[in-house]
Amino acid sequence: MDTVSRRDPADLLATYRRDCPSRTVVEVLANKWSLYVLAALRRSDGPLRFGRLRRQLDGVTQKMLTQTLRSLERDGLVERTVYPTVPPRVEYSLTGLGHSVGRLTTAVADWAVDHAALIHSARAAFDARPEQPEPAR
Repeated sequence: MDTVSRRDPADLLATYRRDCPSRTVVEVLANKWSLYVLAALRRSDGPLRFGRLRRQLDGVTQKMLTQTLRSLERDGLVERTVYPTVPPRVEYSLTGLGHSVGRLTTAVADWAVDHAALIHSARAAFDARPEQPEPAR
């Protein structure tokens, strides 16, 4: 069922307002590391430990990965499980809500891979254009 089409158009426009609660959700999902973490957890065959997740996400710092995981856990998208071992073993997995949004973030990541060459080509063409003067105000 398509729930978007049943919404009041005024409600849809309200999502663009600064005070709309959905904006904070979009901000979390728009974070590049959130997108990568959700995709990595969705594509894994089970929970991932911090070190393995960090190795998969080339370029992420320990601090940024920690912040991202905490944010996703706070939003109910990621579950953190601590096992009482010495040293403690910690694993991360998607919650039901995380799996739900994971379909969306995986689609975005797949689209990016499929269209990266076209985007890079467009950038190169844009950058090669002679500089255009700004219109007078």
